Amino acid sequence: MNCCEDKKTIRDEKTKKALISRVNRIKGQMEGIKNMIEADRYCGDVLIQLSAIEKSTKSLAMLILDNHMHNCVANGVKNGEIEKIDEIIDLFRRFSW
Repeated sequence: MNCCEDKKTIRDEKTKKALISRVNRIKGQMEGIKNMIEADRYCGDVLIQLSAIEKSTKSLAMLILDNHMHNCVANGVKNGEIEKIDEIIDLFRRFSW
């Protein structure tokens, strides 16, 4: 994965396929919850599924964050772009788990 000055991340096909697969799985989980609500399923069951989606999205975010730190941030700092450190701090604040 490569990062460019115009804030675009070029991902290889294998990485892109894995990320899209995870997003599609999350979309499927959301559709399942919609169906559960339409079918008047028990609140506790819906909440359990929502918890699973939360874990899935956090896992996806961590994968993207890991790649971002090892590629975009590391390369930026090597090239003297110290503002990449502020960027990563801001991202950690947004995703404080």
